[in-house]
Amino acid sequence: MTAFNTLQPSTLGREAFVEAFADIYEHSPWVAEKAYDLGQPHELDQVEALHQRMSTILLDAPHADQLALINAHPDLAGKAAVQGELTASSTNEQAGAGIHQCTAAEFARFTELNDAYKAKFQFPFIMAVRGSNRHQILAAFEQRIHNDAEAEFREALAQINQIALFRLQQL
Repeated sequence: MTAFNTLQPSTLGREAFVEAFADIYEHSPWVAEKAYDLGQPHELDQVEALHQRMSTILLDAPHADQLALINAHPDLAGKAAVQGELTASSTNEQAGAGIHQCTAAEFARFTELNDAYKAKFQFPFIMAVRGSNRHQILAAFEQRIHNDAEAEFREALAQINQIALFRLQQL
């Protein structure tokens, strides 16, 4: 188990807890709110324990809430990235994968895949990009676009939970 480096969740009041963890799940502070409301045993001072609680909250949430959280994520190499409108976490994650270094042809391919993916699934492609490069991301995009809707919805939730773990590990 890994302790947080910058804070101790069990010592935080509700407002401070929600503020600290509000964007672990992209623009979805309700996950942090529910995590706090379940009580704060000292075990939550471990990254993995808090991640497990938050992951379970997402997976147990109503489908509409899950879909809203998926839709809160930006397109990879999309308009928001180009216009500098991403959250700090998303900006760092996409930059770490070298997405900002895409050639014009790669940006065009991302745009084409983003559009086709959203037309098919009605939500954006989600991938925990840490440790990947833009070529691996494009390959995953090209593979996953052939999934059925239910499988891809489950994959999006799994990827979101992986992103959340990466973000918690930075604290």
